Amino acid sequence: MDKIQHSFVDIRWLKLHIAEIGKGTGPAVVFLHGFPEIWYSWRHQMTAVADAGFRAIAPDFRGYGLSEKPSEPEKTTFKDLLDDLLVMLDTLDVPKVLLVGKDFGARVVYHFALVHPERVVAVVTLGVPFMLTGPAAFPRHLLPDGFYMLRWQEPGRAEKDFGRFDVKTVVKKIYIMFTWSELPSAKEDQEIMDLVDQSTPLPTWFTEEDLQTYAELYEKSGFQTALQVPYRAWLEEYGVDELKVKAPALLIMGESDYALKFGGFDDYIKSGMVKNYVPDLEVTFMPQGTHFVQEQYPDEVNKLLITFLKKHV
Repeated sequence: MDKIQHSFVDIRWLKLHIAEIGKGTGPAVVFLHGFPEIWYSWRHQMTAVADAGFRAIAPDFRGYGLSEKPSEPEKTTFKDLLDDLLVMLDTLDVPKVLLVGKDFGARVVYHFALVHPERVVAVVTLGVPFMLTGPAAFPRHLLPDGFYMLRWQEPGRAEKDFGRFDVKTVVKKIYIMFTWSELPSAKEDQEIMDLVDQSTPLPTWFTEEDLQTYAELYEKSGFQTALQVPYRAWLEEYGVDELKVKAPALLIMGESDYALKFGGFDDYIKSGMVKNYVPDLEVTFMPQGTHFVQEQYPDEVNKLLITFLKKHV
């Protein structure tokens, strides 16, 4: 961790924070976080791939962590994240990239691979497979009314809910909630933050120091951009004609990841239907794994990741 270097890069009128380690001469490995995560969620993987001879880079998305917030966070789109990534790669002199994404970062990974296939050597996603986008692809009829994503898509509702607690408590509650194996969903008279009791302990692999690090970063950024992307921008289209990822890909899922219950993901993955869009896909399920497999089982994930990366360099 101490060897990870931090810098700020001017990217599309904003100063974005970048964590970096390693001096590899081949394609760089770029890690894209999810929510409620940040560059720090890749700490175990960054040092491991650097030790394996790769250059590891992990940005904070615009409006997240140490990166500057856009002037109008409520207008942020997935395409903004895509364009930021392209400019970042050019600025850091990375012509070819190995992309690793977790949670909604997986969507950015696949979106970039569709739009800029010439720049992508291979992709790895954790917790989320390739998915279709747009209103027709959002399985509203398969989701409970109190599902957290639906609640957070309502302007102002999450802000009011989160505002009852300090930032550290909000991050703790969301992190614990996302370790469950069932879809987080509130009753009609509940808010999402009420689903997790204040006294619930953190998972064994996530320390108070880790929580404090996340909390300090979200205290700096707030949640405004995070609620916009991914949640309120979720129906945004990819904007491409052919939904076929040409790069080799690896999907790592925890067997107890609540995301498997989202819109039939479990069958979509296990039936091989996902390969209609990602033909060269390897899938690994991790027993007992939650939505945070890279932090829960870092050694196992690092081994899978490095083996796959070395195979495609």
